[in-house]
Amino acid sequence: MTIVLPKNYHIQEELEKNRVQCVSQEKALKEDIRALRIGILNVMPVAETYEFSLLHPLGRSVLQIEPVWIRLHTHVYSSSDVAHLENYYIHFEDAINHQKLDGLLLTGAPVEELPFENVNYWGELTRILKYAHNNISSTLGICWGGLALAKFLGIEKVQYLDKMFGVYTTINLDRSHRITGDMDDEFLCAQSRHAGIPDDVLERERDKGTIRLLAYAKGAGYTIFESADQRFLIHLGHPEYEPERIVYEYKRDKENGRADVGQPRNFNVDKPVNTWRTHRNEFFSQWVKYVHETTTY
Repeated sequence: MTIVLPKNYHIQEELEKNRVQCVSQEKALKEDIRALRIGILNVMPVAETYEFSLLHPLGRSVLQIEPVWIRLHTHVYSSSDVAHLENYYIHFEDAINHQKLDGLLLTGAPVEELPFENVNYWGELTRILKYAHNNISSTLGICWGGLALAKFLGIEKVQYLDKMFGVYTTINLDRSHRITGDMDDEFLCAQSRHAGIPDDVLERERDKGTIRLLAYAKGAGYTIFESADQRFLIHLGHPEYEPERIVYEYKRDKENGRADVGQPRNFNVDKPVNTWRTHRNEFFSQWVKYVHETTTY
């Protein structure tokens, strides 16, 4: 459970306090271990504050991980620290120039209320997803990132009248699956989104052989599914969220006067408790293991 980090990385101490072993890039090069290179397309607001949410569960894997933070040419990143992006983020073509990516992760983004074609970086992102589908063993999309992968597969999202927000009991649909199979029969997962895909649409795509459905939550629909070729793994929830993030989003939306955002379901904003951490750790660990097992060296 080691994360390979650049020198003086801003959250190294925080990761180590949370039992994630960190090693410098120089030391990693001296070890007889090839770390898995996981590209992370981080399009969350204030990108640098979200990094811990991903590195913590990725760092709980038994495999050594080298995160490769990727920035887009066509995204403004207006809320993120420019110096941080310049120091730690590279463009996709540079990420794959001399060494392959073993896996790719696409984060959520606060643009699910926009048609994909109106997102200013959609054209660049689809080119990256096309490359990933052909050349990277597994691409994981979280929340809007998952909706973007579904769109690439020809499955359209719909916008909700009210935000899907809170913690949902989720049913494991496939105990034989290499990633979800060992998760609990029922588990809890955080949701925070303004859009999704209707159950009947996903069931039709399943029947056509386009996708494989892996998890379902009453009130939240099919939460986890994958493309038939297993190249794209889609998680429409936010397993990586900490409770503080839900509290923050609730207060932010209320301060902005959003009438479509209610109290988070099955979650107390005054006494926030994480009830989905086990699912988060197992999900990310099994995904990393799957990337390792399916990567061609």
